[in-house]
Amino acid sequence: MLQFSEVHSPFTFGKRVNPIYYHKKGLLMAFFEYGQTEMDYLCGRDKKMSELIHRVGFIRRRLYPDLFTGLVHTILAQQISPKAAQTIFDRLVERVGQLAPETVARFTPEQLAGIGLSGRKTEYILNLAQTVCSGGLDDSLFPSMSDEAIVRQLVDLKGIGVWSAEMILIFGLGRKDVFSPGDYGMRRGLMKLYHKEEITPEQFKRYRKKFTPYGTIASFYLWECNQEQ
Repeated sequence: MLQFSEVHSPFTFGKRVNPIYYHKKGLLMAFFEYGQTEMDYLCGRDKKMSELIHRVGFIRRRLYPDLFTGLVHTILAQQISPKAAQTIFDRLVERVGQLAPETVARFTPEQLAGIGLSGRKTEYILNLAQTVCSGGLDDSLFPSMSDEAIVRQLVDLKGIGVWSAEMILIFGLGRKDVFSPGDYGMRRGLMKLYHKEEITPEQFKRYRKKFTPYGTIASFYLWECNQEQ
């Protein structure tokens, strides 16, 4: 039996394995839900992945069950450090009072000035809030939609590309089989774990197939591998 250990990351929160919900700054938060079944499967699929999982232990990743919150966080986190993104996110929550589309949509760019958001990101977030309020984004069907269909819908939003949409699949919707070719940290983790100078598209497809249906959990460990000294 693997030993569960605490691993800290920009999305880490709390000290229990189960996906317990927490209230913090008015937001409802939860852990990504996975456990022994997924870890055992990955260990059985690949020796090096097994060694990594046993070395690291259980990784807790915080997610936002509220899709709007996840989209906002994803937009403001683009091209800045996780620490800076969290600081700006906290300032945004404090400024608007409640991070809900109908609340954010009432603000102007001038009213959101001074919290660290660029003009472009401010535009994206306000546009997102207005789109949701007008019914332009309805996530009620997402539970029954495929990952690919959700990505196609999300990339129509300003400020959301394929990688951002894939991160929403993970941290907003808790999807377990996301293995993003556009994620730099994960690709670096693959290179480091398998001692490769680069990962070709064909090699990536083979790893993707090997770790299905738990590509997301494999990604957690590859991110951690990339951070190891």
